[in-house]
Amino acid sequence: MPEGIDIFIPPWYDVFWSAVMFAALFWIFWKFVLPRLKTVLNERSEGIEKKLEQAEADRNEAHVLLEQYREQLAEARSEAAQIRAEAQAERQSIVAEARSEAQTAATAVAERAETQLSAEAERVRTVLARDVGRLATDLAEKIVGESLDEQKVAATVDRFIADLETVAAEEQETR
Repeated sequence: MPEGIDIFIPPWYDVFWSAVMFAALFWIFWKFVLPRLKTVLNERSEGIEKKLEQAEADRNEAHVLLEQYREQLAEARSEAAQIRAEAQAERQSIVAEARSEAQTAATAVAERAETQLSAEAERVRTVLARDVGRLATDLAEKIVGESLDEQKVAATVDRFIADLETVAAEEQETR
């Protein structure tokens, strides 16, 4: 049995057979395992490269689609703005048209009312002139005691009413 430092040094036959076994295992590894390992690693590398290429292609396609989406979004926003502007213009034209129609209708109503008022005022003047003339004639006949000439009475009453209208018109002008 070895003692001291010889404990750490193996016998020469163990070194020889260990070297033979190492060489045999190395040769088996080199001949069978390493080529197979290289093949697997190459296939794996090729698969990874294909996946990277596919990912790059997908990324480029995604960028193209993103740009198309952005263009479509910009077009949609532009179209929406155009539609809003058209709707605003249409709304304004409808409002202007409605105002114009309302103004026309109001003017027509005012003209009809003015015409009716004028006609009514003329009718009232005529009735009043006739009644005032008749009353004045009746009063004058009672005061004088005899019947008066109808034509002279009518002319006098008409002149009196015309004078009253002139005075009323002058008063309105001074106001």
